[in-house]
Amino acid sequence: MTDVSKEQVLERLRTVRGPDMDGNIVDLGLVSDVFISDGKVYFSITVPAERARELDPMRAAAERVVKEIPGIKAAMVALTADKRAASGPAATRAPAPPPGRGHAAHGHAAPGQPQQRAKSGIPGVGAIIAVASGKGGVGKSTTSVNLALALKANGLRVGILDADIYGPSMPRLLKISGRPQQLEGRMIKPMENYGIKVMSMGFLVDEEVAMIWRGPMIQSALMQMLREVAWGELDVLVVDMPPGTGDAQLTMAQQVPLAGAVIVSTPQDLALIDARKGLNMFSKVEVPVLGIVENMSYFIAPDTGNRYDIFGHGGARKEAERIGVPFLGEVPLTMDIRETSDAGTPVVVSNPDGAAAKVYREIATRVWQELQAVQGKGARGAPAIVFE
Repeated sequence: MTDVSKEQVLERLRTVRGPDMDGNIVDLGLVSDVFISDGKVYFSITVPAERARELDPMRAAAERVVKEIPGIKAAMVALTADKRAASGPAATRAPAPPPGRGHAAHGHAAPGQPQQRAKSGIPGVGAIIAVASGKGGVGKSTTSVNLALALKANGLRVGILDADIYGPSMPRLLKISGRPQQLEGRMIKPMENYGIKVMSMGFLVDEEVAMIWRGPMIQSALMQMLREVAWGELDVLVVDMPPGTGDAQLTMAQQVPLAGAVIVSTPQDLALIDARKGLNMFSKVEVPVLGIVENMSYFIAPDTGNRYDIFGHGGARKEAERIGVPFLGEVPLTMDIRETSDAGTPVVVSNPDGAAAKVYREIATRVWQELQAVQGKGARGAPAIVFE
């Protein structure tokens, strides 16, 4: 297949007229950075938010002309309202989604302002749970995948969405390779292994490709991976959130109908400080926190069986008690968890009778119980986040 360049795509997009038939979308500066990978083209078109529905034919025309380029297999095109356009006619506080497909808005409400649109659910998905952390390096993705597999082991129908656009890890953690199958329309069939359905940007872009995307493209990609995937009937969809509290995290927290969030932290003070940021973010967008997991809680020496509190111990439990959210459990730091994660055979499936798998299944049971409590009684009061 002949490689297609960004210049070829832009040249073809110059045939698409701008709003009100004035000029073309490229020369008017409406096209975001074009990203090409494996015969697929990704970009967004900036339009005034209030004209998003009216201008969807322009988006469709851009998608059509790009797909006509020899060597291009698919195009992902979204209408957005970039904050950079604040002084121009496209000014808006939130990016606008591709209309007509029931998507929630992709951007953020202004501070202190209510959401412009209600969060719409995902057909067939009973509950969506975010697994988040305030910083990287705390084992969030390993926790996410083992939690999802533990929920499956407990008898639930489970899927997992890898929402880390810049550092997708689910293909490696679940030993899945290849590309998702395109179904009718814009829908994509999720990948699957160990009995759970999976979607990740890692299936669409080669592992060594650097993702250099602006906020609107991240928002669009996340919403499409969530809403244009044929998830089928699921009891729970686990979302492995990116670390931190940036643009992608806020998009998921504000625009996705999250039933609750699980916060992952390690015991030491620095990690807990960042975990509070994640808790605060979910509190502000009124997503109930189902609880906190203390990962790498203690180390068991494989040769002697002795226990060592390398990162301290009990900090996450104390934090949960302090702010009034459930403590879900302690996950030890073991060679077994690390080795099976690297091999793509997570400990819950590779050693289901082992001590680590038992810990994850107990955490999954508590998460499900908390979820049932939240859905049955309404959200608990927001935790009292205190920054000292």
